Amino acid sequence: MRPPYHRFFSSLNRFRTRKPAAIDSDDSPFKTSEMQALEASLGRAIVGDELRLMYQPKFETRTGRITGGEALLRWQHPELGLLQPAQFIPYAEDTGVILPLSRWVLQHACSQNMLWERMGLPPLRMAVNLSARQFNDPRLSASAARLLYDVDMEPHRLELEITESIMSYDPPKTLVILAALKKTGIRIALDNFGIGYSSLSHLQEFPIDIVKIDRSAIQNVPGDLADTSMTEAILDTARKLNVRAVAEGVETAEQVAFLQRRRCDDMQGFFCSQPLEAAAFARLVKKNLAR
Repeated sequence: MRPPYHRFFSSLNRFRTRKPAAIDSDDSPFKTSEMQALEASLGRAIVGDELRLMYQPKFETRTGRITGGEALLRWQHPELGLLQPAQFIPYAEDTGVILPLSRWVLQHACSQNMLWERMGLPPLRMAVNLSARQFNDPRLSASAARLLYDVDMEPHRLELEITESIMSYDPPKTLVILAALKKTGIRIALDNFGIGYSSLSHLQEFPIDIVKIDRSAIQNVPGDLADTSMTEAILDTARKLNVRAVAEGVETAEQVAFLQRRRCDDMQGFFCSQPLEAAAFARLVKKNLAR
């Protein structure tokens, strides 16, 4: 007997392998029944209390102090259990549900950050990933500014993470979008840097505040000469441009020692802490402060 999730993921995969131009629009009259079912399922997740946020702490490399966290989305599916982003975000992008989904994440992450502060935690920075559709939403900067005003959170404490592929797809348009976000005071992070054909020139081309070095570039340092040289080059360039560097996927004491020697600003990864629920994150911050 096939497992209960077989039909669900089979539908997702069939949809992903055939994506005619006619269904790119959210308003397309040619949407298939599978697409409509996916939209409905993801839509119910937003209003049906099925979404969860986990928070991965970000540590200052030199002192070990927690400076903030990254909000990571999970879907507590009623039949399939806890789903990771890779299992549903691509389909949310394809169906257009990614926009309300992304707004939910941004709203809840910022609200949680201010709730921690009211509980007595120090001001923390909150990092939230942007999808391609969300980044290209013309209402992005205005809606983000309004949200920050509503929750009484200082704009510089919000870090919007954007992948290099999104930024470099249409550079002139990207510069306009980033300028609007920067005008609000929100900080911009270049995410997953060091994958594939990453270009150091992008650190200078785009007005970013933070570069996040991908785990694939970190995982073999300091043992692998090529990865070590690339990571050192990123760190050196970021320092010269006054861009804050964050190492992702840190898993060993040797990696921490290397990052400290190379003066990487911040780090996150399982060596420091796995993603935590809000209450556990707060307890860790309090413990970190008491060191």
